[in-house]
Parts: sequence; C-alpha cells; structure tokens
Amino acid sequence: MDLSQIRRHREQREADWLSPYATKAAESTGREVSEDPDDVRTCFQVDRDRILHSKAFRRLKHKTQVFIAPEGDHYRTRLTHTLDVAQVARTIGGALRLNEDLIEAIALGHDVGHTPFGHAGEYALDEAVDAHFQKTGTGPDGFYHHVQSLRVLQVIEPLNLTEETTLGIGGHSKGSKDLTDADGEVTSTLEAAVVRISDRIAYLNHDIDDALRSKILPELPAEFSVLGRTHAERIRTMMEDVITHSVDSPAIRMSAPLRGVMNRLKDFLFENVYYRYPLVTPEIDKAKALVGELFWYYLGEGRLAEGFDGVQGSIDYVSGMTDRFAIETFRSLRVPLGFPT
Repeated sequence: MDLSQIRRHREQREADWLSPYATKAAESTGREVSEDPDDVRTCFQVDRDRILHSKAFRRLKHKTQVFIAPEGDHYRTRLTHTLDVAQVARTIGGALRLNEDLIEAIALGHDVGHTPFGHAGEYALDEAVDAHFQKTGTGPDGFYHHVQSLRVLQVIEPLNLTEETTLGIGGHSKGSKDLTDADGEVTSTLEAAVVRISDRIAYLNHDIDDALRSKILPELPAEFSVLGRTHAERIRTMMEDVITHSVDSPAIRMSAPLRGVMNRLKDFLFENVYYRYPLVTPEIDKAKALVGELFWYYLGEGRLAEGFDGVQGSIDYVSGMTDRFAIETFRSLRVPLGFPT
C-alpha cells in the first residue's frame, strides 16, 4: 500500500470541502528548512503533533493562568487555557469550513513562551529585561510572550513548522486591547484570526469561572447576563455570534453589540480580577520578586545552564521554568540550608 495516498486523499478532501477562504495544506508556503512530506499526515497535522509532543507544551501544565498555586483542583492552568482555546477555535473554524488542523496547531503553540506565575511573571520579566536594556542599551527592550513562543518553537526546540503556523502563533496576542473589526481581518490566514478571537473568548469565560470559584468575584454584574447565565451559555453565545457573522466571508466578524459587551467584560475583569488579585494576594508580589531575582542571578557569568548564554539565555531559561521549578530553583539558590554534621 502506498501510504502517501492517505495524505493526498486528505489534501483532496480539503480542496473539495473547505471554504474558498480557507488555507489548504497542499498550498502551504512550506517550511524554512525543506523536508519530505509525511506519508500520512498533512503539513499542518505534522505541525500540530510536533507542538503537542514538545517539552515546552508539556510544561504548560505547571504554569499559572491567573491564580497562583491554588489549593483547589479545578482552577485553570496555562495548559487547560490552551486546550480551551483550541476547542473554541476548532468549533468556530469547523463551522466556517476553515482548516481545523492549522487552527489547532496555532492554538496549541500560542502560549508556549509564557513565564511561570502567569501574567505576574510576565510583568516581572518584562520589567527586568527593560531595566537591563535601559542600563546597558543591549538586548531586547522587554519581554513579549508571543515573541518568546516563536523563539521556543524555532530556536530552543526547532520544530521547523510551516510558515502559516509560525505567523499565526506570532500574531495571536491582544493583551488588554479592545477587540475591533481589524482582529478578524486576514493578517496571515483566517485560521490565525479565529485563534486570536478564540483566545479572548476562552480566557474571558474561564477566568469568570475561576474568579467566582475563588470568591474574588461575588457575582457577575447583571449587564453581562445578555451573554448567558452559565459558563456554557456564555461561550455558546460568543461562538455562535462569530459563526453567524463570518459564514462565507473573507474575514472573521462578530456583531457590534456582542463585541461591545465582550470589551466591557474584558475591562471589568481587568479592574476587578487581574488588577485586584495582586492587591489581595501577597503571593503575587513574591512571585514577581522571584522571577526578577532569577533573571538577574542568571545574568551573572557562568551561572546559566549549558546551551544558554547572556541576556537572551537568561530570558530563555527563566521564562521556560514551571512555577514549581522556579520555586525550587530559588530555594536552592537563596534559602540557606542547615550546616551538615
């Protein structure tokens, strides 16, 4: 049996079924380093599997999403957030007849460059890197997790991904900015636009769920009941609005009322969860101090592990740590042990 026929059949099914606006695997721009195609899988399926089996992806299970080291078992981690994004994006992309394999590859890789301790760690590393740049004029001027995600997959674990997957991962980040129509326009592929919007849909909803569970939010204001009364209803409302307004379109859209509610919900969460959480949780300041201390420590000569060097090496090493590895490393470096007898 000629196994390569399996891949060709898959590529033909894409040509027959997918939207004319979808990205077809057979038409991929290709990889930076040319390689023979897989016999069974399309190029985007290969990308997805390479990311899924990477060490950086596995470390996401021990990296904070919002709540640091929670005692409960049901709070999100960076890994569960990534899986949430992948499934929301696949649902939207499938309904729009876009390439679900490319969508999944982008979604699975979009956060592999995140620091330990979630956004607290990201802010701390950004401040430390910028301080070094202001002092010396060398190295990057800050830390950006989407840039680091690409570095992880291109340099630290060189997976030789397709250009479509790489561009999608590099262009996913929105931060605290409002969603606009431009977020659904083609910057690289429609699949990348789906992931960018799905990232917002996923984190708005699971962070509400975690904030209510932790009691940092007593309840969700009534103005957001238009989205639904439950976690599932809110996600469905957002996904169905995107699908309805994007069918057979060269852009990913949502209605103006829905976009407005989502932007107000984002602002509400920043004010009442993301900015408030550090004020009521001293562990945030501890986590930030720890990350900054590790960055400066590893800038010292000869202190980095083999294969890491200089400012970028310190960024790579510290940002790649899980929460627990960062804590154990800091303890071994800075907490004195009893004198051996």
